[in-house]
Amino acid sequence: GGRTGSRVPLIAAVGVGIAVLGVGAGALLGSPGGDDDGDNQNVSATAPASVEASASPSADPAREQAVELDKLLADSGNSRTTVINAVADVKACRDLDRAAEDLREAAGQRTQLVTDLSGLSVDKLPDHQALTTALTKAWQASASADNHYAAWADQTAGKKGCKKGQARSTGQTQAGNRASGTATTEKQKAAKLWNAIAKRYGLTERQPTQL
Repeated sequence: GGRTGSRVPLIAAVGVGIAVLGVGAGALLGSPGGDDDGDNQNVSATAPASVEASASPSADPAREQAVELDKLLADSGNSRTTVINAVADVKACRDLDRAAEDLREAAGQRTQLVTDLSGLSVDKLPDHQALTTALTKAWQASASADNHYAAWADQTAGKKGCKKGQARSTGQTQAGNRASGTATTEKQKAAKLWNAIAKRYGLTERQPTQL
């Protein structure tokens, strides 16, 4: 009979162990019981009444458009000196990689001008259609010329690209010259149209070479 008595505490101890383990597992598996969003209250903020500012009677929408276009034109001639220097470098067979890089960057700037122009409202300006057409054609032609000259720089850097320190003329050179001529013609048209607007509103007049 002594053995049976000794088993009871052992079984009881095992049972207690399981019970404790069960509580532990339950505590681990149980969810915290709180909804993350439960404490968030939707407080409807009272928006202040917006007062719509009435346009000043003296405001001239055409002048406002002219001012915005003037800002864009102020950036249009930024790459001119860089392009002139880069083309001179290509002709002289020097620093060709840098020249090609500068020319492609300039082409990107001209393309961006076209994009920016298309985003401006100019419908109140006199001859606005002719002006935007001339500017768009001018900048597109300039970008084309820059890209052709960059390709010329690449060719010049290649085998037999230079002769006695001078770059050989290629099809890219000629294409660049043609595009540059188109750009000059369109800039002359654009400058004439813009300067009439600039005089009217007291804004900056520009030479074709500044566009």
